[in-house]
Amino acid sequence: MPEAIRWAILVHGGAKTIDPALHDRNRAGTAAAAEAGAAVLRAGGSAVLAAEAAVRVLEDDPVFNAGFGSVLTSDGTVEMDAALMEGTELTLGGVAGVRRVRNPVSVARAMLTARPVLLAGEGAERFAADNGIELVEAETMLSPEALASENSKAHDTVGCVAIDTTGAIAAATSTGGLPGKHPGRIGDSPVPGAGLYADDTLGGCAFSGDGEAILRTMLAAQVMHALERGGSAGEAADHAIARLGRVGGEAGAIVIERSGAFGIAHNSEHFALALHSHGLDAPRAGVHRDEVKDLLHG
Repeated sequence: MPEAIRWAILVHGGAKTIDPALHDRNRAGTAAAAEAGAAVLRAGGSAVLAAEAAVRVLEDDPVFNAGFGSVLTSDGTVEMDAALMEGTELTLGGVAGVRRVRNPVSVARAMLTARPVLLAGEGAERFAADNGIELVEAETMLSPEALASENSKAHDTVGCVAIDTTGAIAAATSTGGLPGKHPGRIGDSPVPGAGLYADDTLGGCAFSGDGEAILRTMLAAQVMHALERGGSAGEAADHAIARLGRVGGEAGAIVIERSGAFGIAHNSEHFALALHSHGLDAPRAGVHRDEVKDLLHG
């Protein structure tokens, strides 16, 4: 890895239309997540731990549809999906349909050293308990604030990509899914090649948007193929979002190259984002399209 690239992190809080009254909270929430991950990276910590730290902040913030901010299924319950992948050994942990875990991304991180790659429902919760992660009562995951605004959170998956001082790359996702979704519905977030991917030799990516459309077009795989062909992070992100034209739908992509360069693309009205790197004094965040453009060039 070039000496000039020491560490970098990019987080997203959802690609969608964001209520103007929540713009500042989206900026503040993603900035706090980026700073949490940056603190790990500044101290020489791994990209995996940085991505976990960043996503945990978003899961704990009810303005985002993940963890404590998750929306309800048609049965009136919370079912959450999350994944974390590291690009050195290509290890992956994913959970789907969990109800009794405060921070699903931490269960995904614990799975990196386990044989299973993807666990669902009760099996994922049993794994969490067996690995020292406290289970909570499902009712405690119902945030009154989140439920009051759930109709505006349909695509509010959260995600992160990071590179550490060794050049290792990680990608992470977490979501409460779609408001009113069918119980047991699983979107793209925990699926490698769809909602996320990481490979130290190429880069990493994480997505937000219409999960079924992203699954059908395997957008993370599209990003990795574009990087393998020599495209930049920005070109790879644009290529993936353009692929949605086959099926329709709304999505946003965050991408990081092995050089540490970022790429961002979305076809939604807004995309809540924040980035931080060794060359910045503080994280930069935005939600409007012009702000998002400025993040990469400011």
